[in-house]
Amino acid sequence: MQFLSYLINGISLGSVYALIALGYTMVYGIAKMLNFAHGDVIMIGSYVVFFAFGSAGMNPVLAIVLSMVVCTVLGVTIEHVAYRPLREAPSLAVLITAIGVSYLLQQVAQLAWTSNPKSFTSVISGLKPISLFGGQLTISAETVVTIIACIVIMVVLIWFVNNTPAGHAMLAVSEDRGAAQLMGVNVNATISLTFAIGSALAAVAGALLCSSYPTLQPTTGAMPGIKAFVAAVFGGIGSIPGAFLGGILLGIIENLSKAYISTQLSDAIVFLVLVVVLIVKPTGLLGKKVNVKV
Repeated sequence: MQFLSYLINGISLGSVYALIALGYTMVYGIAKMLNFAHGDVIMIGSYVVFFAFGSAGMNPVLAIVLSMVVCTVLGVTIEHVAYRPLREAPSLAVLITAIGVSYLLQQVAQLAWTSNPKSFTSVISGLKPISLFGGQLTISAETVVTIIACIVIMVVLIWFVNNTPAGHAMLAVSEDRGAAQLMGVNVNATISLTFAIGSALAAVAGALLCSSYPTLQPTTGAMPGIKAFVAAVFGGIGSIPGAFLGGILLGIIENLSKAYISTQLSDAIVFLVLVVVLIVKPTGLLGKKVNVKV
């Protein structure tokens, strides 16, 4: 029974990683760049929920919607100001810029809200936990909502990409940006939309993450952001189902490692598994090999 509890908690943690990884994988799949500031957008969104729900007493759903709006505007602004001018620049320049934006957001948050940890009030506190097997296994409401939210968002995202004009434009830009532009696709608008969706998902992930682990500070999004990137690579970056699978597996591996091996070594084990997977299958679990044009 204890193993089942660890497994369910791992799936819950993995669902948060999966939500964050979906943002990474969409931006990389469409714009072919790694937005390492994504984790810090999560942090900003969490602060919005903290003040709107925890301090101002706003309805939790409205607080999350407000956070999604703020993060969407922030994500589109970052893309327009920091990344768009570097669209044709070497990938290293974009990577360094992304790291710079990440540190900028952390420092702005520290100046605005100090570095003191804040106690985050769960947005799901009104729901009761589920008790199974005569009370031997208790599943928190945060765990249930996180897992369901992740599955629903992934399904909607897959449907959106495959069945809407905007989704088809994303697929076209991902396949060949130049050809898509010749066919009348607005590349800049499509990439901005991708950042908007990824940032909105980051707001949801931040609210769910801080509800399960109720401590908020300017560095809150840093490590989850890195692990979500690992999850995206693990599952096959550029693949939406791959991001979901990678996130779930990563959460399970991390939680079981903490329970049965060592809390200090759990992160090392996660990255070791990534290295082994990439040695065996460099494209990730669900990634596809792409022939690069020279």
